[in-house]
Amino acid sequence: MPTPTGKSTRSERLAQPLAREVAEQVAADHGVCVRPVSLRRTAMGTGETEIIDVPCGSTLESRCPSCAKRKRSLRRTQCAEGWHLASEPVMEPDPPTEQQQDWVEQRAVVTAEREKLAASGCDPEQLTALDAAIADLDEEITASGLRGSVTRSASPDSGSRRVRSTKRRQDVPDLPKRPMTRKTVGRAFTDPDSGKVFRPSLFLTLTLDSYGRVRSDGTPVNPSTYDYRQAARDTLHFSKLIDRFVQNLRRVAGFDVQYFASVEPQRRLAPHLHMATRGTLPRAELRQIAAATYHQVWWPHADTVVYEGDHLPAWDEEKDTYLDPATGEALPTWDEALDELDADPGAEPHHVVRFGKQVDAKGVVAGSEDAQRCVRYLAKYLTKDIADCHTVETTRQEQHVDRLMETLRFEPCSPRCSSWLRYGVQPQDPKPGLRPGFCRSKAHRREHLGYAGRRVLVSRKWSGKTLADHKADRLTWVLEALGINGVNSDPANEEPGDEHNTRPPVLTSVNSGDYAWELALPTDPDVAPREHRLLRAVGEALKRRAQLDAARTPAPSATERAA
Repeated sequence: MPTPTGKSTRSERLAQPLAREVAEQVAADHGVCVRPVSLRRTAMGTGETEIIDVPCGSTLESRCPSCAKRKRSLRRTQCAEGWHLASEPVMEPDPPTEQQQDWVEQRAVVTAEREKLAASGCDPEQLTALDAAIADLDEEITASGLRGSVTRSASPDSGSRRVRSTKRRQDVPDLPKRPMTRKTVGRAFTDPDSGKVFRPSLFLTLTLDSYGRVRSDGTPVNPSTYDYRQAARDTLHFSKLIDRFVQNLRRVAGFDVQYFASVEPQRRLAPHLHMATRGTLPRAELRQIAAATYHQVWWPHADTVVYEGDHLPAWDEEKDTYLDPATGEALPTWDEALDELDADPGAEPHHVVRFGKQVDAKGVVAGSEDAQRCVRYLAKYLTKDIADCHTVETTRQEQHVDRLMETLRFEPCSPRCSSWLRYGVQPQDPKPGLRPGFCRSKAHRREHLGYAGRRVLVSRKWSGKTLADHKADRLTWVLEALGINGVNSDPANEEPGDEHNTRPPVLTSVNSGDYAWELALPTDPDVAPREHRLLRAVGEALKRRAQLDAARTPAPSATERAA
C-alpha cells in the first residue's frame, strides 16, 4: 500500500507488471507476432511511403510464440494430409511458355556458333564475346521461370572427387532387395466380411545405441565409464544415418517410400527419430533394416591430441597455412590427410554411426484417433530448441549436459571445423584466427547439443505440396469463409515479392515492380514504437476474428427471425 506521503515504495513498483510485457502477452494470446519486422514500401509512381509490419516467422517458441505456433500447425497439416494418401500425388510441371522456348532456342543457336568457332581456332576475343552472350541468355532463361540449367556444367573439382568402395561391412547383416516400382502409395487391404478398404501406414521410432547405464532422469549411473565421445560423434553424424536408413528402407520396400520425420532428444540427450511412413513393412524386416544401416565417416583420425593449451599452430600469412609452433613445418592440409588415408589399405574410418537395437514400429490406420495422436506427437517439440525439449531440473542433469558439451567442444563437426588443428591437421579452406574448441558451427552450441541437422524431414512426394502451398490453402479457406474472391484492391495488403517472406500474400498476384521495399529500422522517425505496433496488430486481429466468426455463424431462418 502507499506510504504516508502518498508515494509507493520501490519494492511496490517492482511488483507491478510492466506494460510492455503485458502488451507482448496479449499479442501472443491473440496469435499476433511479438517481434514484427517493419518494411517500408515506396510507391514508384507517387513516391508515397508506408510502414508495413510482417511476422518474424520464427519457429522457436522462445522467440515468438505466435509464429512458432502457426509453423507447428502447418507442419501438422502437412503431416496429416500426406500420411494416408490413396492416390499418387501430382508432381507434373507446367508446360513451357512460348517465351521460355524462344530463350532456349536462342541459347541453342549461340551455343552451336560458339562450338563451331572454337573448333576452327578463331580469335579468343570472339569466344569471350559469345561466352558473355551465353551467360546473359542463361540469366534470361532463369528469369523466365525455368528451373535448373539447359546444360549441365561440370564442377571444377569433379575430376578429383574421392570415390570409396561401396562394399558393405562384414559386421552388419545383408539387406533383401525387391524390384523397384514407381509408386509412393502403400498397399491396401480389404476386409472380406465388410468390404472396407484399409490402407495402413507406419509410425517408427529409432534410437542410438547405449553409451552406459542411465537413471530415470537420463543421467549416467557411472559418468567415468559413460562413453561421451561415442555419444558426441553419433550426434554429430546422426543426420547422415537417417539418410542411409531411408535409402535402405526404399530398397527393401520396393517402392518410393515417403516419410515425415522429426528429430528430438531423449532424456539422456541422445537424438532419436520419429518417422511416419506411407505404407507398411513387416516388423522383422524393419528391425533388419535398422541393424544393417550404418554410416562411415572417412575423415582423418582425431583420437590423439597434438596441440593444446598455449601450444597451438601459428598462422603464416605469406604461405596461407598453419605451422608447427616448435619446428615451423606446415601442418598437413585437409587433402593431404585424406590422401594419406586413401593410401593406407588397412585404414579404418574416423567413426561409424549405427542405430541401437530398440526399434519401435506400429501400424496406423487413416482417420483413427491413434493417427491424430501420432501427428501431434511428431510436432510436439518442433517449437523448442534441442536443449529445451527436456527441462534440466537437477544438478546431476546440469553436469551431464556440461560433460557432453565439453566433449563436443573439441570434436570436429565438419571438414572446416577449427578443432582439426588440435589433432595436427589443417581444416579445409583454412583462414587466420582459428582456434581449437571455438568453432562457430551450431553443432557446438549448447542449445543444439551437437545435432546440426534439420528438425523436420519431409520427402519430396509426401503430400504433393510445399509448406507454402499448405499456407496458401489456409488463406484460401479464410477468404472463402469471408466471401472474398481472393483479390483485394487495397494496396496496403500487398506484400513484397520475396521468396523468404514469412507472411502469406493477400493478393492472388502481386506486381512488386510498382513498389520498392526496404527494411525499416526501429530508430527511423516514421516507425512507431513496438508496443504501439503490437496493440494495433491486436486490434486488427480481433477485428478479423470477429468477421470470421460472423461469417461462420449460420444466418437465422425466417421462422427464427419472426419469433
